[in-house]
Amino acid sequence: MKTLLRAAVAASLASCAFAAGAAGSYPTKPITLVVGYTAGGSVDLVARTVAPELGKRLGQSVVIENLGGAGGTIGAQKVVKADADGYTLLLGSGSEVSIARLTNPAVRYDGEKDLAPITFVGTQPMVLVGKLQLPAKDAGELMALAKAEPGKLSYASSGIGTPLNLAGELIKQQGKVSITHVPYKGASAMSTDLLGGQIDLAVMVLSSALPHIQAGRVRAYGVTEARRASVAPNVPALAETPALKGVDMGVWFGLMAPAATPRPVIDRLNTEMQAVLAMPDVRKKLAEAGVEVAPANPAQFASFIKRETGKYRTIVQAADIRQ
Repeated sequence: MKTLLRAAVAASLASCAFAAGAAGSYPTKPITLVVGYTAGGSVDLVARTVAPELGKRLGQSVVIENLGGAGGTIGAQKVVKADADGYTLLLGSGSEVSIARLTNPAVRYDGEKDLAPITFVGTQPMVLVGKLQLPAKDAGELMALAKAEPGKLSYASSGIGTPLNLAGELIKQQGKVSITHVPYKGASAMSTDLLGGQIDLAVMVLSSALPHIQAGRVRAYGVTEARRASVAPNVPALAETPALKGVDMGVWFGLMAPAATPRPVIDRLNTEMQAVLAMPDVRKKLAEAGVEVAPANPAQFASFIKRETGKYRTIVQAADIRQ
């Protein structure tokens, strides 16, 4: 028994020494930053904004790998299965980290357990927009219209189980209205049909919708976060409408690693990411894209994910969302 105990202690000490040694020299080679979406989207934009500066601070290049498909889960799965050495990271969002597992039984990883939070970056609001032909001029009138004609109005999202879909269902639940969901495969087709009047409403990421709002091509009923967005102060928050006062949901972004990544590596990455997010040029670029930067450490990020997952679960169960 004593021999086994000494062996276990020695193994534990060796493991700690390895982790400390790895962190002390980390990084010694380029880092892969996985984005679970194709280039050009909001997650990709955040990654491409922070990656060059993070690489400079770490003394190694940070190479972005876009692995689009399956709502971000292909990219997340790669990171979950990667060596936990700090060289394969995820620029993650709520879709692949939390929502996917709640809506799709084929997703086998658990974002809360299989990914280690490093740094929370911030959130970007979504916005409910409508075609100009609708008689409702604001969110209050829209809810009244939806109640008068249950199921007649339709809203588009970028797909079943996406944050846009969940935001749409949250609006329906809060407003106690029936609006038909029409899932699309991407923002481009959704925008085309909304502008053409083929769809009544759409939930879009604010950065995608803003050019159409500013050009007067669509009507903005409100952003989905509790407060107005600084990039679009004239667009009200849906929560300003009494019937929708509980609507508070955004698209969030954060840096994550495989769960078993050594704590010293996590701490080093968090320190450098915090410094990157404090840079005026980085903050300005993200703000222009509608991202409200609110950097948080690993423990704060983990608590945030837990709260968001609980919120998503309530919406998914009430709407019975399944992929």
